[in-house]
Amino acid sequence: MSQEIKFADLGLAEPLLRAIADAGYTTPTPVQAQAIPQVLKGGDLLAGAQTGTGKTAGFTLPILQLLSEKPVAAKPGRPRCLILVPTRELAAQVEESVQTYGKYVPHSSMVMFGGVGINPQITRLRKPLDILVATPGRLLDHVGQKTLDLSAIEILVLDEADRMLDMGFFDDIATVARQCPAERQTLLFSATYPEGIAKLAAQFMRQPQMVKVEAQHAEAQIEQRWYEVTESERLFAVGRLLEHFRPVNALAFCNTKAQCKRLVELLQGQGFSALALYGELEQRERDQVLVRFSNRSCTVLVATDVAARGLDIPSLSAVINVDVTPDPEVHIHRIGRTGRAGETGQVLNLASLDEMGAVGRIEQLQGRESEWQPLAGLKPAAGGRLLPPMATLHLQGGRKEKIRAGDVLGALTADLGYRREQIGKIDVNEFSTYVAVERGIAKEAAQRLNGGRVKGKSVKVRLLDD
Repeated sequence: MSQEIKFADLGLAEPLLRAIADAGYTTPTPVQAQAIPQVLKGGDLLAGAQTGTGKTAGFTLPILQLLSEKPVAAKPGRPRCLILVPTRELAAQVEESVQTYGKYVPHSSMVMFGGVGINPQITRLRKPLDILVATPGRLLDHVGQKTLDLSAIEILVLDEADRMLDMGFFDDIATVARQCPAERQTLLFSATYPEGIAKLAAQFMRQPQMVKVEAQHAEAQIEQRWYEVTESERLFAVGRLLEHFRPVNALAFCNTKAQCKRLVELLQGQGFSALALYGELEQRERDQVLVRFSNRSCTVLVATDVAARGLDIPSLSAVINVDVTPDPEVHIHRIGRTGRAGETGQVLNLASLDEMGAVGRIEQLQGRESEWQPLAGLKPAAGGRLLPPMATLHLQGGRKEKIRAGDVLGALTADLGYRREQIGKIDVNEFSTYVAVERGIAKEAAQRLNGGRVKGKSVKVRLLDD
């Protein structure tokens, strides 16, 4: 279906089509092809869609159009659209999408989450605001302090609603929904349909249209292997998998934060480039972890399901299930992160005898038996120590200093003489800039850039390392 349809066929206005073209997209994904026309009609929508299906554009694009078609002067602290999400990472990604697709459409937006100071958010809320992207806890802090008023909300989006329910946010979601006007458009996106989703839909939605799409990967593109381990073997087996298969990047799932920490310490001790993503990390640390993994400066990201929710790594070589999840639908969600966009992917699962019941539930849901391999068959492949292809330079200064990606690229290529091919992804945040460079030039590039200038100003640069 999506192969025959273009974005221009979905009823989107020219400024949005221009922004889509700038972003390099030509064909809508199935969820975009189904959701965008429904949202533009103004009715409620209940959509089943996992991370990686393009769902964020499926609601941000039509929302930007609906708000621009009914221009109302934005008011301080009274947004017209609220997008509620479970995690800080997803909030930042959704806000980035709003900026990307709204570049030619007049609008004002902000992102709001906990773990950072509340005063800058209060200051921002004193300015006009159309779209607010927020996590439930910090949002309700502002509502309680009366720095935020939800009485002007025209569109309410509940993104990854099942994960918000898993995190215990049902009452918070209900409180937020009741603060919004009854006459509003409500869009609910969920990868799975636990009982609470039906309850939310019944309470807060009006005759929603249903859209359901599967994650964009085919079973044939994913090679899934299982290894039986004892508890004492489990964490050491991860290193053996990495040495044997040598993935460019791998996302390793653990069921607990404690297991994440143990595994990262072990992998780093074995010489692997590994970082952990779990609760309690400061926002700056979380940002650095995500940047380094997405720009291929880190081989293994070890995460819990909650921390990894909302992450969309376009090209992921392998998923390693260090612990078997007791929920088979979560297993499907985990493995769907690799083998996307026509690429092949590997899923490597470790399971103890105590977890065979959970393995059986996964087999039942997948409709096939697991393929077991002997742990003894894992031998180190040729190639020496497994290192990521890139390394990350951290520059003090970002959007606040008017730094753009082009400025940094120019400093490295035109000024310092590096080739464009040696420079990877450049992420410009509010106060920091992260640049991926080929590992072989990283130390030299950091030293030379530290003594050079970006946009006419000297900058402080350091090489991020494990």
